[in-house]
Order: sequence, then structure tokens, then C-alpha cells
Amino acid sequence: MPVKPYEKLLVTGTSGYVGGRLVPRLLEHGYPLRVISRRPIQLEGRPWKDQVEVVQGDVYKPETLFGVFEGVKTAYYMIPRIHQYPNGQSQDVAAARHFSRNASRAGVKRVIYLGSLADPCGQLPKHLRSRHQLGDALRESNISVTEFRAAPIVGSGSTTFEFIRYLTERIPVIFLPSWGRSRIQPIAIRNVLEYLVAALENDQSLNQIIEIGGTDLHPFSEMMQIYAQIRGLKRFIINLPSKMPRVASYWTHLTTPLPNHIALRLINGLCNDVLVQNDQASKMFPEIQLIGYDQAVAEALRKLDAGEVETSWSDSLYSGRRFTPSSVFHSEEGMVYEHREVYIDAQPEEVFNVVAQVGGEHGWFFMNWAWRLRGIIDRIGGGVGLQRGRRTPGKLRVGDAVDFWRVEAIDPDRLIRLRAEMKVPGNAWLQFEISPVAEHQIHVRQTAIFAPKGLSGTLYWFALYPIHKIIFSGMIRKIAERARTQTRRRENAADELAT
Repeated sequence: MPVKPYEKLLVTGTSGYVGGRLVPRLLEHGYPLRVISRRPIQLEGRPWKDQVEVVQGDVYKPETLFGVFEGVKTAYYMIPRIHQYPNGQSQDVAAARHFSRNASRAGVKRVIYLGSLADPCGQLPKHLRSRHQLGDALRESNISVTEFRAAPIVGSGSTTFEFIRYLTERIPVIFLPSWGRSRIQPIAIRNVLEYLVAALENDQSLNQIIEIGGTDLHPFSEMMQIYAQIRGLKRFIINLPSKMPRVASYWTHLTTPLPNHIALRLINGLCNDVLVQNDQASKMFPEIQLIGYDQAVAEALRKLDAGEVETSWSDSLYSGRRFTPSSVFHSEEGMVYEHREVYIDAQPEEVFNVVAQVGGEHGWFFMNWAWRLRGIIDRIGGGVGLQRGRRTPGKLRVGDAVDFWRVEAIDPDRLIRLRAEMKVPGNAWLQFEISPVAEHQIHVRQTAIFAPKGLSGTLYWFALYPIHKIIFSGMIRKIAERARTQTRRRENAADELAT
């Protein structure tokens, strides 16, 4: 039976790329939503957060799922991460099994799952085999499962799009291994979301595995050339005879924001053709008008230029460091604090807006060459580097990547705290506190915080202290200068209006 508009839906994976975009689409259709998150603080700043019910839970820990499914008949399983137990059993598959069993006991009737398109008869790489096994695990309970297997997704912030964008933008002559000749049927993120929503009212999709792709079929090298044409770039692609997935992943790691393990999964998935094998989707969902690859690229670029990137591949990708609550700043011993303060004649929102612009294309306001050098060193060492930038140039929310930092906390016009994700022997934060002290006067406190790990951590901090002293002092001065400039512009504009 079709889902009624008043029936509550459960959505997982809302801090991820597709899940974070699915929520507002479901809200537009009038569905009440409950979202599950391991760390609800990651959802702060999402424009839809106050329109949904947020519950804390972790599909990897079944004991946390008690009560999550109450009153829910349909759930979306959108969790994208892939881990491995030491014995080789897929942790993703185990998590799906936990989810399905708990959902079945609670009376959930249907799960909609987004998987990955690949030929099950071919030599599947581990991550794609795991994605198919995950769908099988969801079907083990007496729940109807609709599994969409999607071709590579093209949209602002998607891994496939960012992979193509950065390689094509940065490298005029591209040496492309043989997987560049694999035929791909990419699908626009817009169409993926349309399928996920339309399934709610389509009984034909119950207990079905549905392959979805776009209208076009291109060799991957041709997808890069189409991107170059849209951008007005001349690019030369030289085809190599072997696949070299691991070498290509390291090269991608150094030249794009994608870390090595993400690049390797993407490249392994491209080592064979990725094509829809039947017309089941078009027959089942004739109302969905698929768009071509060139239109999907143009739409993604428009959103990037307008700063309208809803979600990015890096949103849910932490570097593996354990998330620590903010109490760490007060309760743990052995912490190193480095404070700098300045008083600015400005409004709190003006100072906050300046601080919220750090990183990405705006840089770090002072000695950007030193930040770039640190990013290069981190990238060579296997870290995230500076290349992933930020989701949008001027807006921040909890969970956003900011170069090699992650936004850990935001209190509008009061506080921004970033947690380091570069490779360091310990844990590091950079915090900005903004508070009014008098009319039109703001106190800004910048704190660099480091929790060293072992002797190497202590030596690391003191070795870098001289350069930190210069960089962070210059940075807070530039913040003050930019805030004062904004204030003068506002005052001048007000004077012009008054006259």
C-alpha cells in the first residue's frame, strides 16, 4: 500500500551526501520525519533540523536502537560507510542485519535502500560486493525491501563529480589508465532523489531490486572531456594500457580532495562497465524525466557557483579520530592552550561572519603559503590536506569540512570551534569566542588547543610553537581588520541612505 502523508518515516544516514538531500525532499511532500544520528550535534545548522524529530542511535550498536522505530512503518537505509571487522566480515552487513531485525520486531513493514550498480556476475570489488550483501542482509527479516542500485551519481559535492572536476580542472594532460575506457551510465542526484521519494507511493517497487542510471552512456574519459567542454577547457587524455588502480588512487589523493581509500573504491568501481541492464525503472516510474550527463554537470556547476551545495561527500567522512565532546577543553589534563585576544569596534554578527569565512577559497587570512605547505605535508603523509576545501565559501554548520579541520561546534555570533583532522601526534582544536563588552565593542578570543600524545606530541607542539605564534597572531589581526572594514562599509552605507 502507498505510504500515507501522515505516516512517519525514519531516515538514516542524514549526515551523508544523499541522505542529507533526501530529508528536505520528503518534507516538501508533507511527510513527518524521524531521523537517526549517532551524533545529533552533526545535524546542527541543517535548515531542516527543526522540522524533524531527531533521535540518537547507532546501527552498529543494536542496543541503541530501542524505541527508534516506534510508530514507523517505512524506513530509509542510507548509511554509506564501509568498515571491516578483523575477521573479514563486513561491519556494514552486520549493521544492516541489526537494523532489519530491530525494525521487524517494531512492526516496520518496508525499507528503502540505496545501493550501488554493478554487474553481480562480474568480478566485484570488495566495497561493491559489500553493498550488494547489505541489501541481502536487509531482506533477511520479514520486511519488504526496495533496493535501488544507482550508477555513479553526478551532483555538486558527489565523489564522482568532484573526482572529474578536480582532475579536469587541474591537469591539462591527463594520463588515464584503462579503466578510463569503461562505459558508465551516470545519474543526476536530482533523479536519484526522485526515485527515492516516488517509491513511497509505488507498490510495484515492493521487494524489488531496481537498477537506475541516466539517459547517457559514456566512457569515463569522455565524461571528463564533456566536463572540460562545458567549462571551456582544452584537455588532452592519453590512454594507458593497464588499470593501475592503486597507483591512480595515490595520484588522485595528491591532486584532488578525495583521500586515497575513497579514490581507490571509486576507481575499482570503474574498472568494469557500469550500465543498467534492463528497463524496469522506466516502466515502474514513467513519471521521472531523466536528465543527461551534460545537464547534470551544468546543474552541479551552477550550484557550486551560487554556493548552494546542500551536502558534500566529505560531510560524514571523519578521519577516523574519535569524536570527543566539548568538555574535553575543561576536564582533560595535559592540554596545551594558546590564547590570543583582540577588541574590535564592530557588531557580533560582523565578526562572526568574518570568522565563518576561514579556509577554502578565502584562505586563512595570514601567511596562506604556510597553511598550503602544511596541507601539502599532510597530504603526502596520507592525511586530508587542504584540497577538500569547504562546502560553501561563506556558511558553516556543524560537521562541515574546512580544509583539514572539521566544524565541531557553532553558536551563532558567539562561537566557532574547529577540530583538526590533519595527521598530528595528538588532538588539536582551533576555537573562536565572540562576546560584546560594551556598545559597539566586541572581544574576540582565539584559542589553539592541543592534547599531545606521548613524547612525540609534546615535541611536535614546541617545535611548531614559533611559527604558530606568528601565524595565529597574524590571523587574529586580519580578522579584526576585516571586521572593522565590514563595519565601516555598513556605516558608510547607512550614512548614504540618511542623506
